[in-house]
Amino acid sequence: MSRVVTTKEGLAKMKAELEKLVSVDRPNVSAALAHARSLGDLSENSEYHAAKEKQGMIERKIRQLQTDLTNAEVIDQSKLAKGVAVFGKTVKVKDLGDGSQETYILVGQHEGDFDQGKISVESPIGKGLLGKKVGDIAEIRVPAGTIKYKIISIT
Repeated sequence: MSRVVTTKEGLAKMKAELEKLVSVDRPNVSAALAHARSLGDLSENSEYHAAKEKQGMIERKIRQLQTDLTNAEVIDQSKLAKGVAVFGKTVKVKDLGDGSQETYILVGQHEGDFDQGKISVESPIGKGLLGKKVGDIAEIRVPAGTIKYKIISIT
């Protein structure tokens, strides 16, 4: 099993998601299954099949979160290297292709939120930025091709 790096906030988010899945979503899908069973013939009952599929997705997510919580490692950001793009750091980059600038916060896989500039250290961009210093060029392979970023600042 591999470790799952996270912040205290990320750990709390994982625990809250697991709690919701177990105490709200699982009982709701069980109720939906019971209702669908009461409608009769299960072989042609689309409500039943949809509820079974949803139940499978919920159970997989519960198992994954339980595994991730078992392997979670909360990183103390005060002990991280200075001046290096590592978990928990904010990295400002310049796209050498179009000149645009982006700011990313490197976070754990459960904390990623691209709209807020939070990218997982497991993502291609996150992996490509890890270990870089100000002035370094990061060549990152993404599905659309290769992006070249120059590291402007790390805070």
